[in-house]
Amino acid sequence: SRQSPRCPPAPTRGRLMADTRNPPIEGVRPSAVTVPRGQWSRAFDFMVAQFPNVPINTWRQRFAEGRVLGDDGQPVAPNAPCGEGLRLRYFREVANERITPARWRIVHRDAHLLVVDKPPFLPVAPTGRFVQQSLLVQLQRAFNFDEIAPLHRIDRLTSGLVMFSLTKRGRACYRQLFVDGAIDKAYDAFSATVMAAAAFPRERCSRLERGEPFFRRHEVPGEPNSQTLIDVVERREDGTRFRLRPITGRTHQLRVHMAALGAPLLHDPWYPSLWPERDDNLDRPLQLVARSLSFTDPLTGAAHTFASAYRCGG
Repeated sequence: SRQSPRCPPAPTRGRLMADTRNPPIEGVRPSAVTVPRGQWSRAFDFMVAQFPNVPINTWRQRFAEGRVLGDDGQPVAPNAPCGEGLRLRYFREVANERITPARWRIVHRDAHLLVVDKPPFLPVAPTGRFVQQSLLVQLQRAFNFDEIAPLHRIDRLTSGLVMFSLTKRGRACYRQLFVDGAIDKAYDAFSATVMAAAAFPRERCSRLERGEPFFRRHEVPGEPNSQTLIDVVERREDGTRFRLRPITGRTHQLRVHMAALGAPLLHDPWYPSLWPERDDNLDRPLQLVARSLSFTDPLTGAAHTFASAYRCGG
């Protein structure tokens, strides 16, 4: 195989990240955090202050079970000295995770790349109240991949295609495809709103910023940082099916853009208005599917086109 010249080293973003150097426990690799300047005399005190939403007894248990590690991969004692620049790794777990019964499907696998068709309600990677019930951890447990890492993410409620790198060599190359806009991405979406024929195809450009609550995004005045191409695939008495092509990849971009156009996606609990918190209704998935991915493989030169088996609008 050949390696593309467009393969820069993968950037490190932020001070909190997944760690691929330590072996996983129950399919979960540790996360890592670097101690900033502060007044923490012990590792235990820092972790409690850094993660105020995690109960103190949970940190006591993690330290006692050797689930907090130092930079050498060895367990750290709770009273270990804690200074600026110290790097700590920790294993997360969540009690009573909701189980997602639908099963993911492997669409493509080779030495460097894995493409998976993800069901709705399953997050791509551990986040919040989901650890074991995440696609990344389930893949790690099923196949014991040593270097697997997601190349992009789709929302937990969205179904469809997700790409993973299986090697460090390929990771930066495939991620660069997304940076360069070299992947043709298409989504299927369905809204209960019947849209006028003359309004499409069209382009939606706007500036998206974090809203309230923190996990929502909203459009604000200013220079656009998001762009979506929108067309109609089918008009029905009960709504409209769309084909969406995101040019940029902002969080919740497609959901916000469709709500702003007056065609919110069916069963969207966050846009245009936030529903009261409730358990997932598995019979009413968000009508948004990452339908297809097309690109030229930067390592092999092969032309790839992958398609999801999920559909919108029944």
